[in-house]
Amino acid sequence: MTDPSCAVAHGEAEPRTDTRTLVAVFATPVAEYLLKYGSDLGYRTVLHDPKDGELPELDGTADVVVTDHHRDELGEVLRDVLAHPVRWVGVMGNPHHAGPHVEALKQLGVAAEQIDRVHRPIGLNIGSRTPPEIALATLAGLVADRNGRPGGFEF
Repeated sequence: MTDPSCAVAHGEAEPRTDTRTLVAVFATPVAEYLLKYGSDLGYRTVLHDPKDGELPELDGTADVVVTDHHRDELGEVLRDVLAHPVRWVGVMGNPHHAGPHVEALKQLGVAAEQIDRVHRPIGLNIGSRTPPEIALATLAGLVADRNGRPGGFEF
């Protein structure tokens, strides 16, 4: 009996084509790589920059990655994202510093259980520094989460 994963890896079968959406928030170098690599991973990719208009309609297939935590509109953007039934939402940032999104969301009256939906830090801890490395670590973490795996090298 052939392992279905092996068949896909060897090009002998088509990968699962569940509809998934990757939303990168803010036009940044990391967002550029997230969208580029995300497309290769089967995501329908969307860039949302608040200066360009309203947040698109999001559903339970959406993984939302906020690629800049220094923006003044961070709280409003996250509040609006959390109003949708997104599958996952995370904010990039140094894990050694407090996430500014928490206070911003509290100031906007967002409930604690909604704030708790926001992941930070995000991605696998591979020591990433450059935009492509950060995108790779982030997407690896999303794929692990989507597949119910812890990430890293635990099997």
